[in-house]
Amino acid sequence: MQHRMSRVVLAAWALLGLAGRLEAQPNRGGPPQNFDNVELHLIPVQGNVYMLIGAGGNMTVQVGNEGVLLVDTMYAPLAPRIAAEIKKLSPGMIQYIIDTHVHGDHVGGNEALAKLGAPGASPTDTGGATIIAHENVVNRMTKPATAGQTPTATPGLPNDEYFTPTKDLYFNGEPIFIIHEPNAHTDGDSIVLFRRSDVISTGDIFTPERYPFIDRERGGSVQGLLDALNHIIHLTVPAHLQEGGTRVIPGHGRLCDEAEVVEFRNMITIVRDRVQDLIKKGMTLDQVKAAKPTLDYDTEFGSGDTFVEAVYQSLKNPPAKAASPR
Repeated sequence: MQHRMSRVVLAAWALLGLAGRLEAQPNRGGPPQNFDNVELHLIPVQGNVYMLIGAGGNMTVQVGNEGVLLVDTMYAPLAPRIAAEIKKLSPGMIQYIIDTHVHGDHVGGNEALAKLGAPGASPTDTGGATIIAHENVVNRMTKPATAGQTPTATPGLPNDEYFTPTKDLYFNGEPIFIIHEPNAHTDGDSIVLFRRSDVISTGDIFTPERYPFIDRERGGSVQGLLDALNHIIHLTVPAHLQEGGTRVIPGHGRLCDEAEVVEFRNMITIVRDRVQDLIKKGMTLDQVKAAKPTLDYDTEFGSGDTFVEAVYQSLKNPPAKAASPR
């Protein structure tokens, strides 16, 4: 009943136009036109985990006696206001930042928010928060613009990269698992599981109100995305009548549970299979787009052309298979 009520509240927000304003910002790394007009909304999730909605990607905030942990950081100009929202929850310093992937709307505030961390908190002992990300995120953030150049220091660069399938830490009385999902939205995606609070932060692997963005240039693929979504579903446990239970914080959009991840996974699977069938019939990309394989979903997710193109290219030219994180 409580979860059904939360859905009613979210629907009311949409009718009032609030949800539209929150989701009007782009999710491809480009900043909004005017940060002064951005509204920040802090939503309790469960346990000691909160969701911060604003411009760019959703943020996850975990608080406790040891300080603050963030998943993603939106945009740099919003950092002072983000810090003010966090202070409403905890006076503690930001000790950890976890980047789910490389896109600017998720890592733009790294440098400014990391400076609010405790002195000596990072592995480099230079002060500030520890920023954790998969090594592929670090590699892409340090890749020189021109071949042969020496990589330059990037503001907000992660200082604690991991290259194993998982990384874990214990913070604020809670086990936290950072799990690499290979070749999903990008090649450096991480999901974050807060085991005691029973919350999963997904980054842009899961975007329930829009088609997924499969970043082909950065190693994304439709099969990797489906593998990641199936893994999230494996980790979630629904409550009574498949509602509630494990909460899922998406990269963009509303707070969700397992059922909504299943619906999103099913949509991608159906579109993938349709595109694959059209490819087997010898159709070109333009012919596949003209066939409208997303037509019955476009009223819910918007135009499917970019998504269809990414699925087509992903099926025609799949990335080299990465090691399974399981």
